[in-house]
Amino acid sequence: MSDVTLHVGGRNYTVACQDGQEGHIQRLAEVIDAKLSSMGANLSTQEAKNLLFAALLLADELEESQKAPAPSEPADFDTTRLATQLERIAAALENAATTLES
Repeated sequence: MSDVTLHVGGRNYTVACQDGQEGHIQRLAEVIDAKLSSMGANLSTQEAKNLLFAALLLADELEESQKAPAPSEPADFDTTRLATQLERIAAALENAATTLES
């Protein structure tokens, strides 16, 4: 086991974690600290309540992201058509460059 000190909401907390997980735990604490900071004037004078609200907001974001439909598989596309379009774009860019140089 290893100890890592986390800075969240203007305070330091030392927590135990598995060896090698210190960086991961630190990143999670940074997410929580950022959420607390984004709450701005909505912060309570009670530290535990602030941490609870930040946790609830993060849990809500997680739940919403899990509800989102998975991105669909990329559609098949016509590589010949794409190559032709890219060639036209390249020619247009070359013409624009020539015009600008003149």
